[in-house]
Parts: sequence; C-alpha cells; structure tokens
Amino acid sequence: MAYTVVAHYRCAPADEAVVRAALLKAREATRTEPANLMYEVHVVEGEPGGFLLYERYVDREGFEAHKAAVHFVEGVVGVVWPLLTERTVTFAEVI
Repeated sequence: MAYTVVAHYRCAPADEAVVRAALLKAREATRTEPANLMYEVHVVEGEPGGFLLYERYVDREGFEAHKAAVHFVEGVVGVVWPLLTERTVTFAEVI
C-alpha cells in the first residue's frame, strides 16, 4: 500500500531562501528513489517561511529508505531542520 507523508515546515523569513533551495535539491534527488511516487514542495500562501511537503512512497519501507538516503540526511536533516522554527509531520497509509 502507498505510504504518504505530509510535512509542514516553518522557518524565519530570513532563512527562507536557504530552506527553499535545500528542499528543491532534495526534491530532485528524492524523485530518483525507486520507491518514491511523488515529492512536491509547496510554499504556503500568506505564511512567510512556510513550506508544505507532500510525499508518496510505494510503502513504509520505501519511506524508511528515503530517510537513510545521503541527500536526506545531509540536505534536510543537516541544512533544513536546524533552520526550522516549527515542524509537523503526518503519516498516512492509503486504504
């Protein structure tokens, strides 16, 4: 069953360009992962520094492989997460 991840990130407006660039770089790398079905990065309207990520993987194991990927560890965990003021993530399985 497909596994979906919806993440809402918020950073200070001063960090928005750095976070945006890192997320777009992660998007390109993630889309090449065998288990990735979709990876979209959105800017939240009316919320400076607000991002919404919508991700779909073949299954949970595919998402776990994504979390172990070098581009995720270095780009998202290493660059994006330290700049966030808020991070909420929702995990869901298709029924």
